[in-house]
Amino acid sequence: MEWSRRQVLQAGVSAAVARPWKVLMAQQTNDPLPSERVARFENMAFGMFLHFGLYSKLGRGEWVMHQERIPRDEYMKLMATWDVPAFSGRAVGRLCNEAGAKYATMTSRHHDGFSLYDTHGLCPWDVTKTPAGRDIVRDFVDGCRAEGVVPMLYHTTLDWSDPRFENDWKGYQQYLRDSVKIICSQYGPLGGIWFDGNWSKRDADWELDALYAIVRKHQPEAMLINNTGIEEGGRLVHREIDAVTFERGRPEPIHRKGMAKYVAGEMCHTCNFHWGTGARDVNFLSPGAAIEELCRSRGAGANLLLNLGPLGDGSLPEYESALFRVMGKWIRMHGGDQGPIYNGRVRPIRGDGDDFGLFADGALYLFVFGITATGDTRATGVQPRGPGDRPFTGIPSQYTKATWMDSGESLKLEHGPDGRTVLGVTGYPYGTNTVVRVAKLTES
Repeated sequence: MEWSRRQVLQAGVSAAVARPWKVLMAQQTNDPLPSERVARFENMAFGMFLHFGLYSKLGRGEWVMHQERIPRDEYMKLMATWDVPAFSGRAVGRLCNEAGAKYATMTSRHHDGFSLYDTHGLCPWDVTKTPAGRDIVRDFVDGCRAEGVVPMLYHTTLDWSDPRFENDWKGYQQYLRDSVKIICSQYGPLGGIWFDGNWSKRDADWELDALYAIVRKHQPEAMLINNTGIEEGGRLVHREIDAVTFERGRPEPIHRKGMAKYVAGEMCHTCNFHWGTGARDVNFLSPGAAIEELCRSRGAGANLLLNLGPLGDGSLPEYESALFRVMGKWIRMHGGDQGPIYNGRVRPIRGDGDDFGLFADGALYLFVFGITATGDTRATGVQPRGPGDRPFTGIPSQYTKATWMDSGESLKLEHGPDGRTVLGVTGYPYGTNTVVRVAKLTES
C-alpha cells in the first residue's frame, strides 16, 4: 500500500525523502529491490532516539528498577510525582531539525512496564494516572509532525512489572498485542515500530506472526524493527523485519544476494553507557566521536539512531542537545539535505582504516578519517595518519577531479595501473577541524 500525499505530510516525510526510490537507489542487479518504506527509511539516514519514563525522575539510567532491585510497588510510587511540564514534542522536532535527524524514535513503554500513552485501562501504570495528566506519546508524535520530523515509537516486549511475563506467557502475549494495537491505531501514520526485549527469552515463542500482523494491519507503511541486542547485531530473525539492528557496535554491510527481500540496517548508539538520563554521569561521547559514528554507519549502508535521555522534568539535556547541533552543523557543511549523508549509497570503494566511499547523483564521495596530526592518542592508542597520500580501491578511472566539500580546495587524484587510486589529502587550515573530511569526486 502506497502512502497518499496527505499521509506523507502527516508523518512529516519531506519531499526529498519521499522522492521515488527508483531514482534514489542504485542497487546491484543481483540484490532484491527495497520497498517504498525501506527506501524512505534509508534516505532519512539519521534519527534521534529518546528514552523517557519514570526512571528519568531518578536520574540513574533506564535500568534502575532492575539494577537496584526496586520492588514494583515501590517503583511505581514514582507515578505520584511524575509531572513533566518541560516535555515538548515540538522541542524534540526542532532539535531534530537543527541536528539533521529526519526521524525520532521514543519509548512508548520501556522494560519497567510504565507507558507514556493512554492504555485505556489495559495497564494500571500509564501516564494518565500521573500529575502530568497528558498523553506524552500524543505530544511527541504531533510535535514531530508539526516540525516535519517522522515520528516512530519504541515498545518493549519484556516487562519487569506485569506478573504474566513470568507466570502466564500466553496471557502476556495477548496483553502485549493489545498494547501494540493501541500505539498502532491511535496516533496516525508512524514511520516505524521499534521492538526491544526478545533477547530476554531467546527460546520462547513470542508469537511474532500475530504481533507483526497488528503492525501491518494498522501501520502498513511503518518500518518494522526488532532489536536483536548487542551480541547478535545484524541478525535477521523474522521475514517481516524491515531493518536489522546493530546496538553500540560497528555496523557491517548487509549482503543481500539471495535474500527474499531487501532489508535496511540501523545502528543505535547512546551518548554514554546507558539510555535514560544519568544525573551523575559526565562521561559523554564527544561531538567528533558522534560524527565518526554517523559516517561509519553510512559507510556500511546503515542509519544511525543516536540517543538522548530527557531529564526528569521532560526537558532535553543541555550537553546532548549541543552535541546533536554540532552534528547538524557538520551535515550542513557537507551538502545538507542534498549531501552524501542522506543520498549516498554504498559502493565497493575502500581505503585504509575507516576510509570509504559513497556514490550519489553521479558523484563519488570519499570519507577520510584521522587527518588531525596533533590528535590526542591517549584515548585510542592509535596515531592519526595526518595529511598525505591515501589509497582507495574501486574508483572508476573517469573520476578525475577531487575537491574538499568543506572548503572547495582542489586535491590531487591519481589512478594507478594496479587498480588503486591515490587521493592527496591536505591538512586542515589553522582553526578548522571537521573530524571526518569528505572529498567530492566528479568526472572532468
